[in-house]
Amino acid sequence: MSPTGPKFNLLFAAALVAGVSFWIGRGHVDPTPLWVAWKGGCVAFLALWAALNARNRDGWQIAAALALGALGDVVLEHSQAGGGGAFLAGHIVAAALYWRHRRMKRSPSQTALAILLVVVIPLIAFLLPSDRTAAPLIAVYALGLGVMTGSAWASTFPRYRLGIGAVMFAASDLLIFAKLGPLAASSVPGALIWPLYFLGQSLIAWGVVTTLLRWQADEDLHHRL
Repeated sequence: MSPTGPKFNLLFAAALVAGVSFWIGRGHVDPTPLWVAWKGGCVAFLALWAALNARNRDGWQIAAALALGALGDVVLEHSQAGGGGAFLAGHIVAAALYWRHRRMKRSPSQTALAILLVVVIPLIAFLLPSDRTAAPLIAVYALGLGVMTGSAWASTFPRYRLGIGAVMFAASDLLIFAKLGPLAASSVPGALIWPLYFLGQSLIAWGVVTTLLRWQADEDLHHRL
């Protein structure tokens, strides 16, 4: 581990083990309280790892966003609205962090892509469900998802970790909405929703936490010079 690297990486490894094992075992275990705790624990480990590495408000903010995701994973098993609300709150917390660290000098293509993510994600989400009465509420949630994804892409955090992780998270949610419509009879959503979501959350956690620690180390060095 480098001096600027994250600590408590066994927790991150535990999150990966929990996430992969949940994906493998999800179809063979009844949805008992233990199963729900297993599901929630995957991202909860990421949130705890982020919290233990937090050095300032930014660090606590990404930990809070991950914790809200873990809460959403659990509550979703009992209430779609409650789980969606927890995830939406997490998107808002995360988007505020990413926007605070937005990249001031962006190429026109990267700016266009960030805007496209904000617009297209809720539009697709609105069009997917067969139950049109559910579409407006889904679109409201997806707007928060799109803002989170677009602000992640436009931020100074590494695009190949945070940016791609956020896009994977969005793709996972869009597959959930597709399962309510055109892919209702398909096995594709069931196979891809969890790995896209969990790998996306893992990339988000690693990309943000390691970058914040590096920035903090650079700032500390600057103060010592």
